[in-house]
Amino acid sequence: MRNKFLGTGQPGYHPLRKIRICLHGLALAMRYDFSVAYKLALSAVVLAVALLMRDTVDVLLVAVATAQMLMAEIFNSALEAVCDYLTAREDRRVAAIKDMAAAAAGLSIAAWVAVLVGEVVLAFM
Repeated sequence: MRNKFLGTGQPGYHPLRKIRICLHGLALAMRYDFSVAYKLALSAVVLAVALLMRDTVDVLLVAVATAQMLMAEIFNSALEAVCDYLTAREDRRVAAIKDMAAAAAGLSIAAWVAVLVGEVVLAFM
C-alpha cells in the first residue's frame, strides 16, 4: 500500500485489497482475542433471529451496535499491544492509557448488551 505522506510503497488504490486487509485483521482479532470471537458469535445468533422475524430496523440496530463494540474491542486490544511493545516495565502513564482504553471498550460493551437484551426481550413478547 502506498504511503500518502512519505510517497513510499506500491502505487495505486485497490478497494479489494483494503477489504482483504480488513477481513484479515478481523480474523486475527478473532483468533487472538477470545472476547471478540464470542461476542461476534453471540451477535450472529441475535442477528439471525432478527432476520427470521423480518424486522429490518432490529437487524440494522444489532449490526451497528455489534460493529461499534467490535471496533472498540479491537482498538483496545491494539492499544494494549502497542503499550506492551513500547515498554515492559510498569508505568503509571501506560496503566492510565490502558485503563482509558478499557473504559471505552466497557462502555461500548454496555451499549451492545443493552441492544442485545432489548432485542431478545422484544422477540419473546
